[in-house]
Amino acid sequence: MKRSKIESLLKEGCPKPEVLICGWVRTKRDSKEFSFLEVNDGSCLKSIQVIVDADTPGYKSLANIATGAGISVEGELVASPGKGQSLEIRSKELTLLGGSPENYPLQKKRHSDEFLRTIAHLRPRTNKYGAIFRIRSKTTQIIHRFFEERGFFCIHTPIITGSDCEGAGEMFRVTTVSGTAPVEEDFFSKETNLTVSGQLPAEMLALSLGDVYSFGPTFRAENSNTSRHAAEFWMLEPEMAFCDLSGNMDVAEDLIKFVVAGILDECADDIALFANFVDKTLMATLTSLRDDNYVRLPYRDAIDILKSAKKKFEYPVAFGSDLQSEHERYLAEEHFKKPVFLFNYPKAIKPFYMRVNDDNETVAAMDLLVPRIGELIGGSQREERMDVLQSRMKEMDLPEEEYWWYIDSRKFGSVPHSGFGLGFERLLMLLTGISNIRDVIAFPRTPGSIDF
Repeated sequence: MKRSKIESLLKEGCPKPEVLICGWVRTKRDSKEFSFLEVNDGSCLKSIQVIVDADTPGYKSLANIATGAGISVEGELVASPGKGQSLEIRSKELTLLGGSPENYPLQKKRHSDEFLRTIAHLRPRTNKYGAIFRIRSKTTQIIHRFFEERGFFCIHTPIITGSDCEGAGEMFRVTTVSGTAPVEEDFFSKETNLTVSGQLPAEMLALSLGDVYSFGPTFRAENSNTSRHAAEFWMLEPEMAFCDLSGNMDVAEDLIKFVVAGILDECADDIALFANFVDKTLMATLTSLRDDNYVRLPYRDAIDILKSAKKKFEYPVAFGSDLQSEHERYLAEEHFKKPVFLFNYPKAIKPFYMRVNDDNETVAAMDLLVPRIGELIGGSQREERMDVLQSRMKEMDLPEEEYWWYIDSRKFGSVPHSGFGLGFERLLMLLTGISNIRDVIAFPRTPGSIDF
């Protein structure tokens, strides 16, 4: 018999003559004639009650069944007379698959996020973390659906790289030799690192295939212990040929609206948990993300707004300075109270590959700012003119020989193109109201933490 998921049984909402479920015991209550097991299989937020009586084969194994035990139950799905549930299972056969001792760490009480990070191998069994990892899975599927429906090709870019996309990133070295050996003896005969972005190779494929996207892990060796940074994280990076900055913002806005609408529709129970217990403003935020038109504001105008704001910022505001999280959140949360695209940043604070505007002072860059998070998306129209690209690289002291293939792409049929990067974990924080990036990654990698 197919082992039905609890979620599908509860959605059908009607009794069945015979079902078989497998899952983990959340609680056990014993009475003189019956035992009541609350069982959850991870497929949904809800658990199902199983009633086991003394005539049930396997009844004797109840003595060894405690919270956390893995079991299988065969029985009838019937209407429940009890409060808080419409259906329950009257067991016909109970099998203990994996026992659990009485000192199981996840007892039926509230545990702090800090404690749960120390048992990351078990925390997905809690309501909160089961919900976030189901949402993470569904969000991944919705993202692929968005690009599939729009004719994008999913591509895979290298994780090991010999170039630094940002031009000044802190990267993890990849090597097979000791620190004293000459680089020529290393595996690739040159210094190599874990990538901070798949953008540059993605551009090459966009300039052949049209519209593409890369979705995979990236790495930054920044010794930062903030709630918004991790050493390993996932990036979504679309690249579109024949697309300018305005079109780039169109795709980004459509993507966020599509994802939020999908999650609200397909993960309603899990989202409700976060709206009720994590962030009371979550539904208003998600509704705005789905329904409102996003503001589009030049960087220069944003600086003027911040300078005239009746709010004291920790970091000063001036044209030519990079905005801090407090500035980004003020614009999205307090001034406009909706998502904001900032565009046309000073070229001095942006990477070499962004297209220089006619004023020769700014580049065709854009960031999407959202409430609670600040920057969610960063992107630009790419510099397709080879002479301008080479000039920018010279300004930033980047060796052309390291990027010969990137420059070469501007020689043969270069066309206007653009793209952006979206930090997947920041998107999940936005969707759930979770405030720490460590809690939307199953096994987070942060400075000094490599367990699991």
